[in-house]
Amino acid sequence: MSIKTFELISTTENGVQLISYVALPENATDDNSVAGILVAPEWWGVVEHPKSVVERLAEAGYAAVAMDVYGEGKLTTDAAQANMWMEQVLADQEMLMARCQLILNDFSDQLAVDSDNLGAIGFCFGGKIVLDMAREGMPLKAVATFHGNPSAKQPANEKFTAKVLVAHGRDDSMVSMDAIEGLKSELDAANVDYTIDVYDGAKHGFTNPQADERAAKNDVDLGYNETAAKQSWYNMLAFMKSNLA
Repeated sequence: MSIKTFELISTTENGVQLISYVALPENATDDNSVAGILVAPEWWGVVEHPKSVVERLAEAGYAAVAMDVYGEGKLTTDAAQANMWMEQVLADQEMLMARCQLILNDFSDQLAVDSDNLGAIGFCFGGKIVLDMAREGMPLKAVATFHGNPSAKQPANEKFTAKVLVAHGRDDSMVSMDAIEGLKSELDAANVDYTIDVYDGAKHGFTNPQADERAAKNDVDLGYNETAAKQSWYNMLAFMKSNLA
């Protein structure tokens, strides 16, 4: 399916421009809206991988947006820089969630996007973001995380209405199986409908084709796993299809 792409610029109350990247299927028009999926990138920012993700989602028939939560289109391949930016936004959860809400609003205001059928997927740091968006009660029907950080500042409660799919690598040294068990307990307590898929032999970052290169450059324990990447993508598409009308 042919697609179209454009930048979506959202401006915060204090004038920061959030430069997100949108992809739409060619048949999505003002008169023919399609379900929308928000994509929260890894800590690198809106680099090649999240752009590829939204383009693949558009090819699958969804409107999709890679969210620039750092602002001003900041991106990097340096782990120390990425960690600093991540810590900065995590230090102000209210600001981070306000930025996500702003992007969600501007994205769903596009006439080609069906604002009643929204989902979100997140990678690593972005996995935490989309879970937190659901914890905040944002209007998401389905949330999927890939090698995501499940930690919560505020645990899920009755506001959490999205269904959840978690794709986790068994060999992930950055997000432990104990952390995943903690997420299970949190979601059970809030009566959230969830599925957790654990992929053997998969490390942190297993969906990102640049993971091995980033691991070597930054001396961090990342690794691309083609088998896990393909299976988790297929499972996510099936999950979205069943939850977004």
